[in-house]
Amino acid sequence: MSDVWTTIIVLTVGTALIRASGPVSVGGRELPAPVMRVVALVAASLLAALVVVETFAGGDDTLELDERALGVAAAGGVLIIRHDALLRAVIAAAVVAALARAI
Repeated sequence: MSDVWTTIIVLTVGTALIRASGPVSVGGRELPAPVMRVVALVAASLLAALVVVETFAGGDDTLELDERALGVAAAGGVLIIRHDALLRAVIAAAVVAALARAI
């Protein structure tokens, strides 16, 4: 077996063990309310962090401001005006980024 397949198998088993550790450690008990509030916010904060890193990270640990930043700003503007307009925000981001690249 090659090193690549060994790495894939080890990572697969490790991921399964990590994912199973949560339900096993809780054991069907209710989590306290403060913990549940934090858990509810984790997905949104991770998504925001990924968007920021993918939008502004340049090569070699530099900050890069380009068309992507304009697209994210346009999406943010749409969502400030209407909180429930996610599809419109995505379309606005795509249009603004495309127009900025075309210029």
